[in-house]
Amino acid sequence: MTALWTSAEAVAATGGATSRAWAATGVSIDSRGLVPGDLFVALKDARDGHDFVAQALEKGAVAALVSRIPEGVGPDAPLLLVPDVLAGLEALGRAARARAQAQVVGVTGSVGKTSTKEMLRATLAGQGRVHAAEASYNNHWGVPLTLARMPAGTDFAVIEIGMNHPGEIAPLARMADLDVAIITTVAPAHLFAFDGLAGIAQEKAAILDGLRKGGTAILPGGLEVSSILLEKAAEVGARVVTFAERGADWHIATAQWGEAASGVRADTPGGRRLFRVQSPGRHFAVNALAVLAAAEALGLDPALSAQGLGNWHPPAGRGQRERITTDTVEDIGFDLIDDAFNANPASMSASLEVLAILQPQDNVGSIKKGRRIAILGDMLELGPQELRLHTEIACHPAIASLALVHCVGPRMRALHAALPAARRGEWVETAAELVPRAAALVDAGDVVLVKGSKGIKVSLLVEALRKLGQPRPQDKGTD
Repeated sequence: MTALWTSAEAVAATGGATSRAWAATGVSIDSRGLVPGDLFVALKDARDGHDFVAQALEKGAVAALVSRIPEGVGPDAPLLLVPDVLAGLEALGRAARARAQAQVVGVTGSVGKTSTKEMLRATLAGQGRVHAAEASYNNHWGVPLTLARMPAGTDFAVIEIGMNHPGEIAPLARMADLDVAIITTVAPAHLFAFDGLAGIAQEKAAILDGLRKGGTAILPGGLEVSSILLEKAAEVGARVVTFAERGADWHIATAQWGEAASGVRADTPGGRRLFRVQSPGRHFAVNALAVLAAAEALGLDPALSAQGLGNWHPPAGRGQRERITTDTVEDIGFDLIDDAFNANPASMSASLEVLAILQPQDNVGSIKKGRRIAILGDMLELGPQELRLHTEIACHPAIASLALVHCVGPRMRALHAALPAARRGEWVETAAELVPRAAALVDAGDVVLVKGSKGIKVSLLVEALRKLGQPRPQDKGTD
């Protein structure tokens, strides 16, 4: 396997020192998932990574990036010594970006960052070598890690950039040195750290500080704060392309919204574009506009881009739909929408719209009539407005199409109280309390959405619902 980093290259990038020559084929920050040949980076987070250096070397790490010689590790061990480990990782990231000839797309936004990143991966894959993080690595260590893992021969890189507080996005965007920047949308999220939507827009717009000269800013149109984004784009001299369902450079002319996919005809400055998104939901189709606009900004073939986009499916925890078969003889079960990774008012609205599109199946379960059911967990980090924002979900048009809404978490109690009595399901303080009752929450023929912020752990309910399924005969394997 080709070396990702030689010791000489890593020393030159970081200004560190090493006692011996080595060549790494990967970079890891977690000794549990380390692959032999990796450079282990001893970051300090909840635990100090230096405590795991000996273990990492035993598991096959070729070297460790450290700021001191860890206990239990000899001075002759393959260590790359630097004054600060995170700064060392950032230096590797910048060096990887500088040596690659890749065109880099940065993605930020209040909703849809990871799904848009994955759409871009699929869209670009047929037209060059694509590098993007496998997980949602979008913070102060995730961005430099993603860059440090980028092979020198990469053609396109997709970098997801997130934030929780002001001032986080700009330095990460500058590190990524972007050719194209996408802002998916600006919506109420992380309000505990910002003074309203305008503050969030200003922080999201800071991704444009990372654009190269002549770079392209792909911005959502029709928002209350769109002017803030456009002003920032003008300030940095970016080429601007807007996208929205209506009234933007890229907009939807006509669409067929199906349960399994959406077929779209879009009007663009370059003419009519046809594409298909393998998932229901207007929000996915709108973000696909930004993805295809980015591909055109990179000079790629529109037909090949649309073909690549058609290979995308929502990742786990972000709207992925799956069939849970509860009776393999009768071949019946329920549909589960796993959207348990994150939640804010905008993404909650989008998920409820998807649920309202999907059709339950009648006359297959004990209740006879198939139902749409939502299991909703707290939306976190919304600041002083959090209870009002939870209560307002009761007014969402999709609620009228649901049979039951179960609520998880102290903030969701406000929604539970505001729901119409006929649709008011159970309320529990924690997801774990509802897990033992998973079987009683659903019936064959139902369509079930599980949605909430990661910290409220409604993913426990996703797993409990999955366990209600029975393996099909072909899934049992062979001896």
